[in-house]
Amino acid sequence: MADLKALKARKFLSMLSDRQERFEDAKAEFPAFSDNASVIAKALHPKRQYLKVAEVIARGEDCKSFVLVPDADRGTEKLAYFGAGKYLTVFETIENMPVTRAYSISSSPKDALNGKYVLTIKLVEGGLVSRYILDTWTVGTEVEVSAPSGNFEYQPLRDAQKVICLAGGSGITPFLSMANAIADGDEDFEMTLLYGSRNKDVILFKDELDAVAAKCSKVKVVHVLSDNGAADALDGAESGFITAELIKKYAPADEAYSVFLCGPQQMYEFVDKELEKLNLPKKFIRHEMFGEFHNPTTQADYPAGVPETVNITVTIQDFTTTVSGSSNDSIMQILEKNGISVPARCRSGECGFCHSHLISGQIYVPKHLDYRRLADYKFGCIHPCCTFPLSDIVINVPVAK
Repeated sequence: MADLKALKARKFLSMLSDRQERFEDAKAEFPAFSDNASVIAKALHPKRQYLKVAEVIARGEDCKSFVLVPDADRGTEKLAYFGAGKYLTVFETIENMPVTRAYSISSSPKDALNGKYVLTIKLVEGGLVSRYILDTWTVGTEVEVSAPSGNFEYQPLRDAQKVICLAGGSGITPFLSMANAIADGDEDFEMTLLYGSRNKDVILFKDELDAVAAKCSKVKVVHVLSDNGAADALDGAESGFITAELIKKYAPADEAYSVFLCGPQQMYEFVDKELEKLNLPKKFIRHEMFGEFHNPTTQADYPAGVPETVNITVTIQDFTTTVSGSSNDSIMQILEKNGISVPARCRSGECGFCHSHLISGQIYVPKHLDYRRLADYKFGCIHPCCTFPLSDIVINVPVAK
């Protein structure tokens, strides 16, 4: 082994002039070889993807699937690949108000290689963006989205080989993608899907799910219908709600299994209590993001005496302004309603894109959406997407990109 103490720094100084000469002689061109890390990273994680609607498919009342393809005229020639369970953040401007919403990709990862994403969007009661999309997106509409994002995907180092997937309503979308990925050979785990709906007439993707289950032995679909007597009209369906007992009925009795859950907020509140009865290791319970959270006053720990209207003084780089809004809206919603764009992807406190510095003021964060680190508490950092003002506040926000 070389004697490190014998090495003299002066011997390396001669390398500097040689290196500088090579820098100056080199062409200012990006490396063309296909395995360059920067090329791969840019292909998988573009800052923006510019797409257009190629097809619109009605999915019953107030629900549509939108087939999105690259818009080469605006600079996107290929779609970024993704793992089943990822979402796209849609960027829109509605009446001069910049907004974002995250929607799970319902198509198979294999479809991305063939130039197609599918987003299935159901109307959210009182939802501004879902209503706008359902009313205005038609064939040819230009759409701007993020790269595929999110953590709701199968991880063999963490998750069990057998997975019980619990879906409610439009929460079926990431599971349809996973089921097709299993059938295509892109994922390798056994899926038992318990899909809750009111009755058979409102089941989304029933034919598609039946087709995947018929051709792939690793996918099993069980419909759980909540309307009285609804299960009698569908062979093999269960009645009622997704309970701990129902999960145990379909889960393996003598080996580990994971539970993946995706659905509306009310479903999470009910099923999470049922999951506690199963005493599963925490790592085996996976939640998809809630989406945007509303009505913080419904939470048991929300304080009393909060003013209806608050002021927010926001600084973004060298721009500072003060705006007003309802304390029932998140900080992000208040800023957007005042025409101020905030960086966002998940809108559920998970991704960290909106990570901001709270200078002063009182705030409330629902416990189930509080993904802050210990350092965030120490230095006063928050996620505006799921943080609600309890008083006038002062905040520094990063530039939206």
